[in-house]
Formats: sequence, C-alpha cells, structure tokens
Amino acid sequence: MPYMNLDHLELYYEEFGYGEPILFLHSHFSRGILAFSAQIQPFAGKYRCIFPDFRGHGRSKSEDLSWDSRRNAKDMFDFLDALKIERVHLIGYSMGSYVGLYMASMYPKRIKSFIGIGSSTKPMPSGSEDFLPENVILHNNQKLIQDTLVRHFDAHRGNWQEFLRQTVSDWQNHPSLSDKEWQAITCPLFFINGELDEFGSCHELLKKCPHAQIYEVPQGTHRPHFVMEQGKEINEKMLAFLDKQSVQEK
Repeated sequence: MPYMNLDHLELYYEEFGYGEPILFLHSHFSRGILAFSAQIQPFAGKYRCIFPDFRGHGRSKSEDLSWDSRRNAKDMFDFLDALKIERVHLIGYSMGSYVGLYMASMYPKRIKSFIGIGSSTKPMPSGSEDFLPENVILHNNQKLIQDTLVRHFDAHRGNWQEFLRQTVSDWQNHPSLSDKEWQAITCPLFFINGELDEFGSCHELLKKCPHAQIYEVPQGTHRPHFVMEQGKEINEKMLAFLDKQSVQEK
C-alpha cells in the first residue's frame, strides 16, 4: 500500500474509485478505512476516495510522536499538493471534522465542500482524562491498550502511552477556531450529528456557519455513519449533498 513522504512524515493512505476526489478524515482513536468502512463501497462507485492515516495514527510513520488537529490540517494540504489535487471534497468524522474545519478556514478556495460528522464548535473535554495512560492502567482497560497497540503500532512504535497523551491533549484543546477563521469558511457545508451525541450539536454549528445544511439524526450517536448504526441513511444523504455540489459546479 502507498506511502507519501511529507514533512518528516511517511503518510500512509489508501485509495478506491474514480472521479472527483474526496478526502476522508478520521477520528481520534481510529484510522482511515476503519472510520469509514461503511462508506468505501457506496462512494467509490462515483468518487475517487482517499483515506489517509493522520500523523501519529495507523500506519503513518514519523520519528516525532507529537501531533494535533491543526498540524494534521497542514499535513493534509501537503498531501494534496503531493497528489497534485488542487480542490477536494472533505468528509470528516469527530477529530477529522476539526481537521476539516481548519482546512476550510485556511484555504477555502481549495475545498469544494465539507461534510462534518460528529463535529462541534469548541473543545468538549468531558471524560477525556479517563483515557490518560495512568488511568487506563489503573482501571485495567486492556481492550483500549490492545486496540491502541494494534491500530497504531507503526505510528507510535509501541509507545501507546504517548499516543493516548497526545489524543487526550487534542481532545481537550480542539477545535479552537477564531471568529475570523469561522468567517473564512465559505464552502458548501453539511453537518451531521446524532441526536444523542454528547460531543456536539449541529444547531450550534449552524450558529457559526449560517449557510450550512444540517441533519440531526434521530436516536443517532456520535457515529451515525457506522454500518451498525444509520450508515445506509447517512450515506444516501451525503451522496445527495455531494451530487448537488457537482451539478452546481458544471
């Protein structure tokens, strides 16, 4: 599978499909294709789908184990430049939606559209300290330790504790956009949040981005696009939104 050499980073990614490019931006504890397994087949039939593993995640490799959402946004533009992609659709889930917001504010003309799933307007740190390594060890959360080792071994080189520290730090500090940055986001937007999602509200996002389209998923959680949740319904809504953007550009 391909790697892209960027700024002191070997970024791992996978691609499926042909057509207009979509960059899929994954969540804190996941990596590219794990966060969007329910989207690969439906979207690859119409779009060029690109699933990178962020710095510090999955199979991406760097000597520097530090990362945050803003740095990930910069990496993604370096990645797009290396792929010679000038403009792209973004789909971001949880942390990936924070990265997408930063990207849309940094270079708005390069973003064709942005779909944010489980996004928020500010940091939502509740519960984050439970994931600090000392607390994980205290509560003997072997499942989290093993998942972190298996999913991100290449990225953290076996230092799962540092991965969790970086994750908790990012969780506690992002997203953090200034008013000027929110105002710079001009691309077509679609925010999707579950009705039961404690980490954010699409109605709060609408206050920051009044031109956005929103959908609050009835009985939906933080991850309504997962295959075992409301994946089929969310896919249909996202594809309809993307199709509309493609028609309007022609």
